[in-house]
Amino acid sequence: MTAGSTVSVVSNISGSAACRGNVLCVRPSPPSSMTCGTTPTPLKAPDWQSLEDVSYINHADASFGQDYMRTSEALMMPVLRTLTRTAKPILQSSVCGCQALVTQTRFIGFSPRQVPSDASFHSVSFSETDHPRVLITGGLGQLGVGLAKLLRKQYGKNNVILSDIRKPPDTVFYSGPFIYSDILDYKNLREIVVNNRISWLIHYSALLSAVGEANVPLARAVNITGLHNILDIAAEHGLRLFVPSTIGAFGPSSPRNPTPDLCIQRPRTIYGVSKVHAELMGEYYHYRYGLDFRCLRYPGIISADSQPGGGTTDYAVQIFHDAIKTGRFECNLKPDTRLPMMYIEDCLRATVEVLEAPAELLSMRTYNINAMSFTPEELTQEVQKHMPELEVVYKTDPVRQAIADSWPMNFDDSNASKDWGWKHEYDLPELVTTMLNHLNAEAVAVQAS
Repeated sequence: MTAGSTVSVVSNISGSAACRGNVLCVRPSPPSSMTCGTTPTPLKAPDWQSLEDVSYINHADASFGQDYMRTSEALMMPVLRTLTRTAKPILQSSVCGCQALVTQTRFIGFSPRQVPSDASFHSVSFSETDHPRVLITGGLGQLGVGLAKLLRKQYGKNNVILSDIRKPPDTVFYSGPFIYSDILDYKNLREIVVNNRISWLIHYSALLSAVGEANVPLARAVNITGLHNILDIAAEHGLRLFVPSTIGAFGPSSPRNPTPDLCIQRPRTIYGVSKVHAELMGEYYHYRYGLDFRCLRYPGIISADSQPGGGTTDYAVQIFHDAIKTGRFECNLKPDTRLPMMYIEDCLRATVEVLEAPAELLSMRTYNINAMSFTPEELTQEVQKHMPELEVVYKTDPVRQAIADSWPMNFDDSNASKDWGWKHEYDLPELVTTMLNHLNAEAVAVQAS
């Protein structure tokens, strides 16, 4: 409403009310006849001082759909008080002597993050749309760029949006849509989902194990508070939500060889605790509200396309880079530390497969996936078959070693195989050959340029 507009007030108003955000909207039903035969008296709207008194202005659509206005109650109260002062005397008196209908109303506040107890959400299934609209948070990490590339091949370049809080390199920026997105900024994230009509949300934003232990408050904010924003937005808009978990979700009291899908977990890192929290919250939202939540527990992921990101298993990536650049590698774990590992192509394929799997095939919402399990010593021996001059020294990092000693040695992924046909393709020899070929080709290209 702007200054200078008019409001017509009649005494026999009937209609229905609905609350959108913090605004009570009344939808009048046109009367079949005017019993008093009096022409409504036009009332000049009050001077609102300035449109700055209202933080958001939105026109209520006829269907009153799902997108709620999040207007601040404090900012709207002056408007409501002015309306009350202006309209109440007119409603309580009648130009034609008819008895006015005065209805007492209550100002109701609603937050989209307050989910009703009887709420029911659903996700648009893959068969209901030509292609999903995908948003990947934390997209500049080890997995985001590779997954975006794979999904764009399947669903189209413009249907997959990468996001992060960092500036992307040119190769990423020009390969497809990229936007700034901070998962701690709820409003920004919600606008991105709405404006881009997102149907799948892949949440990769997280601080990894060793980095998280060095900055617990930041890890708690990113890994837990950020997750809560993601869950609320996914539930509100009926998204299919994928959140990865990790071998770090287990602890020293968990069975280690093999580790099943369901067992005691009790991790001892903030990274692991946040991932158990993500698993349980996602499953809770699924069973409580019908959120289409899907989760895979990743082993250590090995990729030639990105630099190590501070994880405990990142030694298995760093060894290849150092072998080619310097011929010498310093390992921060003991030579006999066994951990489950996977090549990135297997990891990305598993992620797409579980996202595409029909919901009725999923007997659980969080699955282990596995490919191989090896020690630093076994990996070194395999690399030295191709590069016998490689020198490896062991300088144990107590923090990383303690983390690794609490993690599984091998994953049991039989449920993933049974439910949606998961099967890995890369074992240790194929992994080493592929990594060295890729990095050697990259080094040659750099030298040539």
